[in-house]
Amino acid sequence: MRIKFLAATILTIFTLGMVLSVIVIQRHNIQEVDVVAINDLTKKIENNWGQVTAQHVDHIVSQPFSIIDREENVLYRSPASSFTSSFASIKNRDTLIDLQQNNEVVGKLIIQNDAQSIVVRMKRDLIIAVTLILGLLMVVILIYLAIINRTLVKPFQQLQHFAVNVARGDFDRPLTMGKNNYFGAFTESFDLLRDELATARQRAYESNRSKKELVATLSHDIKTPLASIKAVTELMLLQTNDNKVKKHVQTIFSKADQIDLLVTDMFHATLEELQQLKVAVVEVSSTVLREMIENVNFDHNIDYDPIPPCLILTDTTRLQQVLDNIISNAYKYARTKIKIESRIHQDYLEVDIIDFGRGISEAELPLLFNKYYRGQNIAGQNGSGLGLYISKYFIEKMHGQINCYNRTDGFTVAIKIKLAT
Repeated sequence: MRIKFLAATILTIFTLGMVLSVIVIQRHNIQEVDVVAINDLTKKIENNWGQVTAQHVDHIVSQPFSIIDREENVLYRSPASSFTSSFASIKNRDTLIDLQQNNEVVGKLIIQNDAQSIVVRMKRDLIIAVTLILGLLMVVILIYLAIINRTLVKPFQQLQHFAVNVARGDFDRPLTMGKNNYFGAFTESFDLLRDELATARQRAYESNRSKKELVATLSHDIKTPLASIKAVTELMLLQTNDNKVKKHVQTIFSKADQIDLLVTDMFHATLEELQQLKVAVVEVSSTVLREMIENVNFDHNIDYDPIPPCLILTDTTRLQQVLDNIISNAYKYARTKIKIESRIHQDYLEVDIIDFGRGISEAELPLLFNKYYRGQNIAGQNGSGLGLYISKYFIEKMHGQINCYNRTDGFTVAIKIKLAT
């Protein structure tokens, strides 16, 4: 509809331009030479030679004219005449008529040809008319382009931004529709698609969350019978004197302990993905570290210096888990004594957990804290690759730092615990 309106408007303006051009041309018609009037003027001048006045001649012809003598002295000129010389008049194609007295040429009557000035005025008027028409056309086209931009381009840009947001997973921004929207049902379909995608993603999230919650619940429930198995095997180890039975019971205890570690890692990983691994940081005395170390010093293979007295910012439960993970890794892979050194440096209590094993390759160091990563020195040991990942998560939540590096005589995990200020 609007395209037809634009075409009709342009056609109307074009027609108006043609009509205006015709009017301009007709207004500037070159007048035809009135031979009778010129002859009459010639007779009047000859009869009144030397005494020509406006009263005698101005009413006879409409064209500008001049009267000169033989020396080209101007004897009379009409108000609109612009005579300069006979040469200029000939060049301008003026009409030159000899004036005679007693059969002798005494001067000339010059009827000025105004065709050139008329053409100049006609060109000027035509240029003005064409400029007005083109300007009007430009205004109409600009208005129509503005309408197209508002009704077509902007809605399409909105669709483009909407598609980008949907591709990025942002389903919370609805696609607004203005009045007279050409995309209409197409726009509404896009918004319905957004709603459906948002609903599908929410369902997938809830389904995935339910599965993870199920895994977390099962992991938690499995730990109870495992604790019973470990307790019974420990009791059997104390009560039996048969070496063969002790060996079998020790194997059961070892495997149950491995299962316990795996289930614990799986439980923590699932909680972390559910964002339920809460860390409550409080001020505590550094003396709690001694208790934590003793809790994992099963075989008295850990040597540690006195802990510097200070107040630290930590979650004691989570810090105990970190020490459990690191020390159990040292027992499992290094199989050497463990030494723990601690000191206060700047704003941190630094704790180094040192073993005397072979360490790992330098290429693997940046990967140790990645989820599910296990080094090449696992040597058939069971594990999930989550211990150091979870430890790093806890330490950073407690505003601390954790790092590891090889030494010439072993491997070190360095923990920085934030000091209370």
